[in-house]
Amino acid sequence: MAAKQTIRHLQGVKGMRIFVRVDFNVPMEGGAITEDTRIRAALPTLSFLHEAGAELVLASHLGRPKKGPTKALSLAPIAERLAELMKCEVELAADSIGPDVKALTSAMKAGSVLLLENVRFHPEEEANDPAFARSLIADTGATVFVNDAFGTAHRAHASTAGVAPFVKQRVAGLLMEKEIRYLGMALASPPQPYVAIIGGAKVSDKIAVIENLLPRVDSLLIGGGMAYTFFKAMGYETAKSLVEEDKVPLAAKLLDAGMGKILLPFDHVTASAFKADAETKTSKVTEIKDGWMGLDIGPKTVEVFGSVIRKAALVLWNGPMGVFEMKPYAAGTFAVAKAMADSKATTIVGGGDSVAAISAAGLLDKITHVSTGGGASLEFLGGDALPGVTCLDDDPAPAATGG
Repeated sequence: MAAKQTIRHLQGVKGMRIFVRVDFNVPMEGGAITEDTRIRAALPTLSFLHEAGAELVLASHLGRPKKGPTKALSLAPIAERLAELMKCEVELAADSIGPDVKALTSAMKAGSVLLLENVRFHPEEEANDPAFARSLIADTGATVFVNDAFGTAHRAHASTAGVAPFVKQRVAGLLMEKEIRYLGMALASPPQPYVAIIGGAKVSDKIAVIENLLPRVDSLLIGGGMAYTFFKAMGYETAKSLVEEDKVPLAAKLLDAGMGKILLPFDHVTASAFKADAETKTSKVTEIKDGWMGLDIGPKTVEVFGSVIRKAALVLWNGPMGVFEMKPYAAGTFAVAKAMADSKATTIVGGGDSVAAISAAGLLDKITHVSTGGGASLEFLGGDALPGVTCLDDDPAPAATGG
């Protein structure tokens, strides 16, 4: 993929009206923000442009409104939190297009920050309707599009890609730039030895990622529920463990293609039921009681996986090793997180569950790059083009600019 221009390429930023697509889709409860990581992740870009004197028009979605505007999905609490973090006034528009937006933007001056109301209040947003995309730009008077919302870059929506033809310049924000740089490293000329750790419940969710990474990695460590589909392909008894029966032939093909690279668990923690207080037993993966299920990797696997991770120059992790949300089945996932945190390798974590696990282990600050995009990172690593990235202007001289 061609390198993209970033906000560092913008000239004469003071007084420039800039439409910034951010990802403020934060968890909410009772009208209050419960976790603001995504807002904080946008601060480097917003501070850079604000301090340079830009007129910032910010757009984001929140949740999945089905019947138009609803108070529960208003960005009002986000505008308030952003103002606290940026230490400046952040005005909230009553809509994302229309007369109110025109009136507010006509009064903007250098350093102004305006947050548009939830763009998904309009069904035209997800439909990538050209007229709606044109209005987002025409009604705000923006001349530049900055996409800093990597988490929605895999969606061809009006505010993530549709607005691109209606502005003079289209560039990446600093968060988007970082995502492209690190996830791009995992695909193009990665440092060796290169280890990928793939977990989670289903093989079907990660097929493209596994197929795309296999030729590039030195080792591919597989854990989580998906391991049992591979075990089934190897002829092992899996009892009530999660198995995607229709993906067993594919798992067999992947095992053949990844001979010498794919490493599966050696032992596992099994349970009599999918409950935190169920009876548990640790055994070899070839051993499982009738009616039981595998819910975590075992200590021998932790030891071997840890040894491989410690020898790596680059480690990419996507998907937990077990049902880490339940304490009895969290040890494997947390041990892998600890091995990555202690590693001298460049470490990349992508995918919502993996990020949640790293966060629960208190190790977020020990990882080189934690991706903000679950679905987007999966599609990127699977080799798909992301509409919110491809619509940005190419950097003609990436080596010279560092963009």
